[in-house]
Amino acid sequence: MPMPISPSLCPCGGGPYAQCCAPYLGGASVPQTAEQLMRSRYSAYTLRDEAYLRATWHASTLPPGAIVDPDEKLQWLGLEVKSALRLRQRKADLPEEQQAGEARDTVEFVARFKVGGRAHRLHEVSRFVRAPDSLGALRWFYVDGSFPEK
Repeated sequence: MPMPISPSLCPCGGGPYAQCCAPYLGGASVPQTAEQLMRSRYSAYTLRDEAYLRATWHASTLPPGAIVDPDEKLQWLGLEVKSALRLRQRKADLPEEQQAGEARDTVEFVARFKVGGRAHRLHEVSRFVRAPDSLGALRWFYVDGSFPEK
């Protein structure tokens, strides 16, 4: 069950929650970019919204067990998006059969959090794919991430 949130500020830092990640987590709309998905997934982690995290994780890399530990004493402190590296090839330049198919994107970010009173940083370059969902509609999914050298 998701944790309550301040009605005014979005955990991802993108503005008011109602206009930022709430429509995605509530199912009213889907993220149109990989960065929007990454931000909404960060918000889902802060709210411990297991269902949203599972729904936005690509089936090929979705872990079998729980993603969020409800008993973990973790406090998310903030998100900094370093870069959203959209593929440079324009849609018009793609062969016609690929225009409606998968697209890929990456987003580099730093998320700060505390566990047991100790501050930590998660620096990740996340990979995303735009692919058909179970109903055939194209949407962004998280695939995996790598951790840049310090």
